[in-house]
Amino acid sequence: MRFLDGFAPLIGAYDGFIVDLWGVIHDGVTPYPGSKETLEAISAAGKTVVLLSNAPRPSYSAQLALRAMGLGDELYTGIMTSGEATRQALIRRDDAWFAALGRKVLHIGPERDRVTLDGLDVELVAEPHQAEFIVNTGPDETLSVELVAYEALLQACRSAGLPMICANPDLEVIRGGQRVICAGALAQRYEELGGDVRNFGKPDAAIYRPVLEMLGVPASRVLAVGDALRTDIAGAKAAGVDACWVLGGIHGAELGHDEARIEAAAASAGLSPVACVPAFRL
Repeated sequence: MRFLDGFAPLIGAYDGFIVDLWGVIHDGVTPYPGSKETLEAISAAGKTVVLLSNAPRPSYSAQLALRAMGLGDELYTGIMTSGEATRQALIRRDDAWFAALGRKVLHIGPERDRVTLDGLDVELVAEPHQAEFIVNTGPDETLSVELVAYEALLQACRSAGLPMICANPDLEVIRGGQRVICAGALAQRYEELGGDVRNFGKPDAAIYRPVLEMLGVPASRVLAVGDALRTDIAGAKAAGVDACWVLGGIHGAELGHDEARIEAAAASAGLSPVACVPAFRL
């Protein structure tokens, strides 16, 4: 693994870049210093960028959020989110698991995430006993961001035998400097209770297929950029592309700038990113 001060040396080595959003480009509220300039430099070099996020909302919703942060559409070629992948799977229902779901869905998540279900042939219900399946987009921060607060609901869903779609496999993110749990933490607990969970998003290799199609370059010429070992770096390995690990995100407080600890953390996860940078900056 190469330890670099910035991303600039990597731009000329690849033709396509898969770039994470949360933890790399922004913290959910504000762009990180240098992230916009790095995207501009990649574009100026004639390279292609597709943004890949475990955000549990449709791709257009992530695009609107980027615009609101001052990050324009010209900085990238396309966006894929786990929410978009979830939505498309619910439209297609092209495997036995999805075909058996039914139409009555219990949404676990904040109101803003219900856009993922807009226009679909489903009926939102309020209680587990009314539902046929769950779409989990994460905790509702207006109620609680503590996992224990969802225990009774998850227990009731398990008792009802409801399968769960997890539209964001992340366990946690840093939002505005604060660590908060994500849908993946709820899904992990549901699996511990014996629940049936289907995850959409990184590290599943399936979500990389449409991204690689958007990039239009060979996988050998693609670099994935992300801050989380469990999702971004593991997902790159599953997809067969190189990875650059950004340390300023989810692992920043844990690992700091200790190269030995960074190497050990990657090795213990069975991962080998080609490079490591403190932040997505030049």
